[in-house]
Amino acid sequence: MSAPPSSPRAARTHREGYHTGTPSRPVRLLVVDDDTVFREELATLLSDWGHQVESVNSAAKALEALEIAEFDAVFSDVRMPRMNGIELLRQTRERWPRVYVVMITGYATVETAVEAMKLGAFDYLRKPFRSESVQRIVDLIQEERAFSLGASTARDPVRLAEKWAKEERQVLLVGVAPKRPIAGVTSTDVPFTDSGVGLQGTILPFVESHARPAVIIGGIERLFALHRAEEVARALGEILERIEGKGPVAIGFDPSILSDQAVLEIRTAVSAARVHGMLGALSNPLRRHILRRLAAGPTSFTEVMRAAGIDDSPKLSFHLRTLQEDGLIVHSAGVYRLSPNGEEAVRLLTEVDEMGAKEEGRVLLFPIAAHDGRAREAGPSPPSPS
Repeated sequence: MSAPPSSPRAARTHREGYHTGTPSRPVRLLVVDDDTVFREELATLLSDWGHQVESVNSAAKALEALEIAEFDAVFSDVRMPRMNGIELLRQTRERWPRVYVVMITGYATVETAVEAMKLGAFDYLRKPFRSESVQRIVDLIQEERAFSLGASTARDPVRLAEKWAKEERQVLLVGVAPKRPIAGVTSTDVPFTDSGVGLQGTILPFVESHARPAVIIGGIERLFALHRAEEVARALGEILERIEGKGPVAIGFDPSILSDQAVLEIRTAVSAARVHGMLGALSNPLRRHILRRLAAGPTSFTEVMRAAGIDDSPKLSFHLRTLQEDGLIVHSAGVYRLSPNGEEAVRLLTEVDEMGAKEEGRVLLFPIAAHDGRAREAGPSPPSPS
């Protein structure tokens, strides 16, 4: 074990003294720790807040639980016998990329936890824990899930095509086959195994030959799984540029097979291909908080800590260093400020926040809901990107 667990009495005090109310959406959580007292106290605390919690005493049992049930996040101790938390992190990221992993660590192993974040851990929690720190992490998980989906809601691409056709648009429905013909709608396959240029070859002739075109692309995640993101982003950018002012474009994706990071990658790519290098910085909610705070003006380490809601210096240092390495912020004369690329990243965040909110916008990105057609077969479904 990395540190003495918090006592039952201390944890009860936390539960009685801190509770923010029913969460916006219960989170499905798996707690992994070989210390029975700590594991049960953390699981009870999370359950008291309305979350769905399962707890196990080893990494091997955690993998069994992940194979049986779906979880949003795993809280795992770093130090456990046989398989440690780092190995559990590695396997979880590889096999279940949509699951967030939060490392539990004692003060003596904070360096290990920071290294785990470099390997893909979402965050880390120190022992003995404070309930507000636990709540903050859960809030960030919920925030990240909401951000990855954005303002859009699940839609049926076939019904969206019918709607736009009734508005007297000529609709190209790519990658989804309605059960019956729809007046004003042309349905076609998407060249998933082709390059992004192949997608252009399918869509652009239709756009150029119709006065009021509208384009709906279903299953865009397949292109991102099979081709370089930059290539697909360039192809989408060209399509959006050629159709701008003529009609709307809707891009649908299947959220059940994509990690939240992959959804963010799609949203970022269709928003602005030029910012692809910013994905690492934008893929963490704490780094987004830091960027938005610095958009208001240069500030100190202490003020950044307060604005981001971080009470852990090594954790904040990790995120600030990542933003500096990505060229989005600079540090001089004791203050942090946005670089020109950081200012561009903040503008992108605004675009991404608004994407999918209005159908009449330049591009609508939406998760695909069940529809009365079927997705066109285009080879085997790709694995989920990590």
